[in-house]
Amino acid sequence: MTHAKRRTTAGSDVPARITLADVAAYAGVSRSTASRALTGRGYAAPEVKSRVDAAAEELGYVPDANARSLKARRTPTVGLLVSDLRNPFYAEVAAGAGGVLRAQGYTILLVDDAGSELEEMDAARTFLAMRVAGVLLTPVSAAATQFIVRQGVPVVEIDRQYCRGECDAVLVDNVTAARDLTRHLIKLGHRRITLIADELGWTTGAGRAKGYLQALAEADRPAGDDAVVSCGFDPERIEKEVTELLSKRRRPTAVFAANNLVAEIVWRQATRLGLRIPDDLSFVAFDDSPWMSMVQPGITTVGQPSVEVGARAARQLVNRMGKPGRPRTIRLDCPLIERGSTARLGRRRASSRTSS
Repeated sequence: MTHAKRRTTAGSDVPARITLADVAAYAGVSRSTASRALTGRGYAAPEVKSRVDAAAEELGYVPDANARSLKARRTPTVGLLVSDLRNPFYAEVAAGAGGVLRAQGYTILLVDDAGSELEEMDAARTFLAMRVAGVLLTPVSAAATQFIVRQGVPVVEIDRQYCRGECDAVLVDNVTAARDLTRHLIKLGHRRITLIADELGWTTGAGRAKGYLQALAEADRPAGDDAVVSCGFDPERIEKEVTELLSKRRRPTAVFAANNLVAEIVWRQATRLGLRIPDDLSFVAFDDSPWMSMVQPGITTVGQPSVEVGARAARQLVNRMGKPGRPRTIRLDCPLIERGSTARLGRRRASSRTSS
């Protein structure tokens, strides 16, 4: 079907939120009948209820949770949906966004979806039921973003992008940053470099793998069987696969951990196996978590400007709520931070001869 449109002050057509009146018209019943059918308060014939339910489902109608409380609608609210608040990156993104939104007078409805598509869709429905003015989210699929956009609510995707051209996005330049880290290892003479990632399907993991492989290709280094290891999200599985990789007779001379959580596991397992960093194993990671500058040696990494990512996304959403327009993608740089976890391959060999 063709969704309703509303004319904005900027003169462009954007989707309108589906109302109870839209559902009633689509089902061919009165507004009061549609209300009785959907709420169960009052009588509606079974055939009518079935028809109204089908119309609501097809149109994507979400009831207004604030309809009975006009006072609750006086405070503008923004939905903020993140993947995992236990991860410092998402916590800092939320802090950056929250600071901007509070300064602009918005109330924040914060939800952690734990990386679940089902939880993400439930949160999207909640946001629409609460009649939020806009949504910021770190998406795990395209479904929630598209569902919200169809209701005429501005959306900004953060960190990952599924709906390019349909809504705004604020990302980091994963490809360039991963390429820089890999080039750093190649310049140090490393040929057996393994990228360890939890996932490669999201735009974050895919972008980091792309940058890594680009660096290998430009240095004429073919990617071997152990070039990329994707371990999934289960910490026990990651530990198992990292241990197997680092226990091989011809283990990598350098490891690139694709995010901060994988980096923690690589560091722990390398230490448990008695591998000295960087003498036995050079080690780099994506995302400069606080612990990386506290251990000895410090971890060479690229720093994601996580607070600024959240703040830029919030500012973009505020602008978009005031002035609809063509979707925009913003990419922020991740600077290379060199510390002591990497060394020239020759140093590793010399150290090994000395200790033998």
